[in-house]
Amino acid sequence: MVGLGSRVCALLLSVSVVALATPVAAQTATPADSKKQKPVARSQAAKPTPQAAAANPRDAYAQAGVSTQSLDAITVVATKTEERAIDALAPASAITAGQIQQLQPNRLQDIFVATPGVAFQDRGDDPSTAINIRGLQDFGRVGVVVDGARQNYQRSGHNAQGSFFLDPELIGGVDVVRGPSANIYGSGAIGGVVSFRTKDIDDVLRAGERWGVDMTGSYGSNNARGLGSIFGGVRVDPTVDVFGGALYRTQGNYKDGAGTEIGNTGNDIAGGLLKVTVRPAEGHEVKIGGLFQDYNYNIGQFNRGPVLTAAQRALYQGSSVYDSNVRNSTGTLSWRYSRPDDMLFDWNISLYGNRTDNDQTKTYHNSTSGSAYCGAGNFGNNISGCVGDQRGYRLDTIGIDANNTTRFEAGDWRTAVTYGVDAFNDKVTTWDSRGNSNVTTPSGERTVSGGFVQLKNNYASWLEVIGAARFDHYELTSANTTASGSRLSPKITIGVTPLAGITPYVSYAEGYRAPSITETLISGAHATGGGPALFTCPGGTSGLFCLMPNAGLRPEVGKNKEAGLNLKFNDVFIGGDSFRGKINAFRNDVDNYIDLVASAPQVSNLGPSFGLYSKYYQYQNIPRARIDGVEVETAYDAGLWFVGVSASVLRGTNPDTGLGLASVPSRKVVTSGGLRLLDRQLTIAAQWASYAANTNLPSGYLPATSYDLVNLNVAYRPTADVTLSFSVDNLLNSYYRPYAIPGSSTDGTTQNDVLFSSPGPGIVYKGGIKVHFGGA
Repeated sequence: MVGLGSRVCALLLSVSVVALATPVAAQTATPADSKKQKPVARSQAAKPTPQAAAANPRDAYAQAGVSTQSLDAITVVATKTEERAIDALAPASAITAGQIQQLQPNRLQDIFVATPGVAFQDRGDDPSTAINIRGLQDFGRVGVVVDGARQNYQRSGHNAQGSFFLDPELIGGVDVVRGPSANIYGSGAIGGVVSFRTKDIDDVLRAGERWGVDMTGSYGSNNARGLGSIFGGVRVDPTVDVFGGALYRTQGNYKDGAGTEIGNTGNDIAGGLLKVTVRPAEGHEVKIGGLFQDYNYNIGQFNRGPVLTAAQRALYQGSSVYDSNVRNSTGTLSWRYSRPDDMLFDWNISLYGNRTDNDQTKTYHNSTSGSAYCGAGNFGNNISGCVGDQRGYRLDTIGIDANNTTRFEAGDWRTAVTYGVDAFNDKVTTWDSRGNSNVTTPSGERTVSGGFVQLKNNYASWLEVIGAARFDHYELTSANTTASGSRLSPKITIGVTPLAGITPYVSYAEGYRAPSITETLISGAHATGGGPALFTCPGGTSGLFCLMPNAGLRPEVGKNKEAGLNLKFNDVFIGGDSFRGKINAFRNDVDNYIDLVASAPQVSNLGPSFGLYSKYYQYQNIPRARIDGVEVETAYDAGLWFVGVSASVLRGTNPDTGLGLASVPSRKVVTSGGLRLLDRQLTIAAQWASYAANTNLPSGYLPATSYDLVNLNVAYRPTADVTLSFSVDNLLNSYYRPYAIPGSSTDGTTQNDVLFSSPGPGIVYKGGIKVHFGGA
């Protein structure tokens, strides 16, 4: 359960918000308009207002016409300049706070179901999130930022090689760009960028209000899913805003669609945030933000049956179990300047720091062996340590991101030049009492920096040309190894609008990913687990196999070719209806793709009669990896009803061998639709997601299952300040495993802890209420 300190922290944040809001309830003032529209390179419609009809069928919960998910949403990720997702000459999507709140998501993956090209490799016994975009994941291939702060946490094990911690209740919006189209956004994101914005004062206060508070509570079945949150803020005067909030979430072990209880899928989460915004002069905005989260859970799986024989162990043996406490803290300081009459300067400077601290204590071992290693009455081995042992993983990241846009016009030409620099430093510290984790996740330090310039030209209303170049440099150090590298990555995009509402475009973009600390520095013998050592490794250590460092590892370079079509029509069949669509076809050739490679099997120390095994494992460059596919995102909204379809079909191979890539996710087609009744105060919506497993996998992998998920959602707003929500997730109670599972490195059997923990929950019933308080 969450510790007393976390509960007190969350409670204090909640009380502070209410205390700040209450004294000014009787005061009146008009807040300054801190975000003014200014000339941009492309003509843009005004931002959606609360009276505008929802424009996307994925907005299953339009409340009095408020859009909660739309391709018309404003995004900055593709070009670092404001534009609607539907207008971006890139495969961009956006998710709004309204959709997130009404879906009542338990995990981040719940809000991305209808986003094409996006998948997840989450474990049920680990509340962290591992995002996959277009078949690329792990070690920073997908850039994840929260309020501008990079999330680079990574821990090696039977899980994704890169994840982050963020509760969906904290989110105020999400921007997604697939592929390296957003290479100016930061180094490494050859798969894409996901930018999360946490809630802020405009997510709570309504027009004309000076203070406001939102209180949310929900409960769900399968198993005791509870959530309580409070967020609120006050505009102290037209130049100062104060906003904060807190949440507490809990659940027990859930059952999958086959009725099997998945062990250790219960957890307790507490979190809070606080932001202060100051506008010292016209056009200037300084924001200080702090985010804290505390996760308490157990990771690992118990045995599911007898483990007396080798066959039984292959079927039923689980893994070690660790009591885990993760504390994630993020601090940000940003300074933005923007005025509509200033064409030379439109800057944003952001400083950030992020710490993810994961402390684990072993509480269970999957056998009664190991007393010789652990001591009488104790169990364990030299891989995972002994019951009661502690281990830890810490990542400290600090960074800066600064950019400016200069605009000018000449006749029918409109030009925006955006240029900037960014840098971050990762420091990894790991320790393990008697286990092997500090070998598989080595300590080290890495600094990555870069600069970019982008030229965005528009001619009249029918031509847009974007050219950009980014320079990246990295340096990586440890006690025994150093590595460095740099590269210039170009981007060119051309789009035309021959007819109003139809914009085809083509794009070529390159992205650059520096090798991670683990990929470069991992070194040592993988412990035996109590059995005999198969090999003696360099340095004199011995184990099942030898992990070899690679200081000569070359960075990955993604070379993405893309053709897209944006479709935007209003008043299609009836007055006020709308259609939006984005269709993309791409091929991303990744040069020097980094993968863990095993040496040719050979006779071990046990002799030829015991078989052949690989002695060395090392992260190496594969000459090429190729991922191609098609993505579709469409939406038709007639006001009283809506429907839409999104889909993605991906294929990934090693062109030199023909073997598939294990990280390429299932093909999916998602159909959404619904009705808005009672003057749009009642919304009934359904979503059907159909998945077909990727079976072109390397040897030894167990494919994901093919499955269908049907979700039903209802939202009713009896008064202007109260919203009631009800939903059924996995209405058909389907059993599903959403991703492929690797085999063991020594005997080829499936990694049972991943197999046992990967199925998603069966049917879940959820109900919730949100109450708003506010005043002038």
